[in-house]
Amino acid sequence: MTDDLAVNGLVDFSLRRAARAAGTTHKVLLYYFDGADDLLAQAVFQLRERRVAAGLGAASSGPAGQSLAERVRAIWPALLAEQSRVLEQAMGLMMYNPARYAGLGETASEQYLPGLLALCPADWPDQRKLEVAEMILAVLRGLLIESYTSGDAAGARAGLEALARALEREEAAS
Repeated sequence: MTDDLAVNGLVDFSLRRAARAAGTTHKVLLYYFDGADDLLAQAVFQLRERRVAAGLGAASSGPAGQSLAERVRAIWPALLAEQSRVLEQAMGLMMYNPARYAGLGETASEQYLPGLLALCPADWPDQRKLEVAEMILAVLRGLLIESYTSGDAAGARAGLEALARALEREEAAS
């Protein structure tokens, strides 16, 4: 079901479509989920878990001693993977109708921040790590939205490079 969501997005999402993708009936899904919104929230959570794992895997696969900026650059292609469109759509729904779709984004930061904190230099104080990780997360989210809404991949890449330069200055200040 999450694969169907990653490929087809949120347009026309329904319990029936999810059931077809899962090879079952919508009644079976209703046994396990509290409706379409609950199913959607759990599927988005799983897609985000995949994205986080892919991004952190990419950031960790480089040579030892990579800078924080190099690690963040390595994350970017994983953020642009197929499920990213759905995850940005989910955040849009949350902003559009928070009363109904709050569950789509409530845990997003909790999913991303531990990995981003782990990428920060070990000798930094916890508060500094948190501030930098929050900045990275906010900028990457903004770049993804810009990339998807404007189609300006080159502009998003330029923004990523500006973030990397800021991170290099931050590391040099240590």
